[in-house]
Amino acid sequence: MSIDIVSFGEPLLEFSQLPGQDKPVSYLSGYGGDTSNFAVSAARQGAKVAMFAHLGSDVFGDQFVELWKAEGVYVDWVQRHPNAPTGIYFISHDEHGHHFTFYRKGSAASLVTPTDLPEDLIAGAKLLHTSAITHAISNGSCDTVFEAIDLAKKHKTLVSFDTNLRLKLWTLDRARAVIHETVRHVDFCMPSLDEAQQLTGLNDANEIADFYLCLGAKTVVLKMGPEGAMVATASERFTAKGHKVETVDATGAGDCFSGAFLSQIVAGKSLREALVYANCAAALTTTGYGAVVPIPTAAQVAAFQEKIS
Repeated sequence: MSIDIVSFGEPLLEFSQLPGQDKPVSYLSGYGGDTSNFAVSAARQGAKVAMFAHLGSDVFGDQFVELWKAEGVYVDWVQRHPNAPTGIYFISHDEHGHHFTFYRKGSAASLVTPTDLPEDLIAGAKLLHTSAITHAISNGSCDTVFEAIDLAKKHKTLVSFDTNLRLKLWTLDRARAVIHETVRHVDFCMPSLDEAQQLTGLNDANEIADFYLCLGAKTVVLKMGPEGAMVATASERFTAKGHKVETVDATGAGDCFSGAFLSQIVAGKSLREALVYANCAAALTTTGYGAVVPIPTAAQVAAFQEKIS
């Protein structure tokens, strides 16, 4: 089986607060987890994506398997734990934006170990994607991320890494140490500006890009929210401005961006083409609620690009 991208991480069932509700509030169920969001985004753009994840043997785990199958994401390497649950989280909204409450301690995903890794899958893929959240959920998962990257490098599989920072999972000092060590070994470092500012102590986008390049990342793709995004390598640097849309929920926009960007890379597009494309996809996904439902398809991105051209 030919796979473009392997996405490794923790799926989480999502409960998002519906707007305009009197207390007690109502929640819309959906799907989350950064690497799962990423996988769906890349698959909707046409990439052949496989998910490597551990799920509980529960109804939420069943729903994720059904989701990925419906999206064309390969589930052959998804493992089901007999006792540990699938994690969940809640999104609440107020005048300050959206807020997350997680129930993931002891989740099936957190119990992964390096011996669980599917080396043949990683060896045969064009790219392995994972994130700092996958590092943070447990020591075993952290070790597994490093081992997965080692396997990818052994087999000349590209590696992308999202520095997603969740300080409810670990301290800033530990996050900084682990994330920066990981960046030394990746081809694509995918930080968000606000989180990179916390991790590096720098404020300027160009200085942040230089910092990660100096650590060893081959390409830095800096996501800057409404301001757009930047790509930086040792030899070139360029930005794409954000698009004005009717934003209602930015949940998962960074994951959508990363999936869209890397789907174009494995399809042979240039860094500049991938940046422009992903910038459009990320803007579109903020026009709906939840992390997965509003992720656009390739046709929707193409239509948006034509509209703004």
